[in-house]
Amino acid sequence: MTGGAPARFLAGWRILSQDDSHCLNAEFSDQFAVSLSDTIFCFLEQSHESTKSTTTSDCSDGCQDDGLLDDEEGGNRSNSVEESKIFWENHHKLLREIMRKSSSLEKKIRNATKEAMKEAKEEGNFCDCARPVGGTCRSCLMREISVRLRNAGYDSAVCNSKWRSSPSMPSGKHTFLDVVDNSSSKRGEIRVIIELNFRTEFEIGRASEEYNQLINRLPTAFVGKAERLRELIKILCSAAKRCMKDNKMHMGPWRKHEYMLAKWFGSCQRVKHGNPSLVQELSKKPIKHRASNSLLTIALLDGMPNGHYKVAEVV
Repeated sequence: MTGGAPARFLAGWRILSQDDSHCLNAEFSDQFAVSLSDTIFCFLEQSHESTKSTTTSDCSDGCQDDGLLDDEEGGNRSNSVEESKIFWENHHKLLREIMRKSSSLEKKIRNATKEAMKEAKEEGNFCDCARPVGGTCRSCLMREISVRLRNAGYDSAVCNSKWRSSPSMPSGKHTFLDVVDNSSSKRGEIRVIIELNFRTEFEIGRASEEYNQLINRLPTAFVGKAERLRELIKILCSAAKRCMKDNKMHMGPWRKHEYMLAKWFGSCQRVKHGNPSLVQELSKKPIKHRASNSLLTIALLDGMPNGHYKVAEVV
């Protein structure tokens, strides 16, 4: 797994065309049904009132102090009821404070994603894979949302991460969405990650009541900055390890911190999709000029067979 800050992986992204990505999407797709009506974006908006918020360093200290992200068990720790209560209260607090934070960019992308999912649900019939499950597969849904976000003016892509096995974890792959924002030279590049099945990624069979209560605080779908996701992963993996230890269950390597980080921060391919259905839709309804490049996009699609085009990007 490649380590370091998210920016280190930007240079390693490979930009693919829609034609190149069709079989790749089938390979990386989990091929399970996604219920659009059940998708909840429950991150709290940041309050304008003065609050004692937990900083990133607080989160790091809180997660490190419990000793549960280390490989060693720390046999001297007390297993008292009081100590366990303090542990879970702290993790609830850390999770709550991180979920309260939300920049204006995150709010805009979150709202755009909600709108894209709403429109996809209303229009339907966007799943064109050979084996649709429950009418909608995850791969087709992600592609559809990415297209709608791009039409709304965002640099969105379907991200296919893949990592090799190591002595500490098995190989794996994962598919999710992201939006890369370069609108401010002062802030630099900002990456917002979109995970449509966020809560599911951390669910554990036969988990303790305390762990389930923590997981139930998570949104079904996550839309937030990469660094915010890093904080959440650390807290949740710490809680998972505590849950496994208390229940005397073996913690598989696929649930450990390093493996979960690799899903969203490993080396990945960003697949940018066009909108092949846009030309047909022009005859059905008026064009909504939602982005400054809408007319240019339409002109390009008109001049190309099947509306396919290749995306070139220097990284």
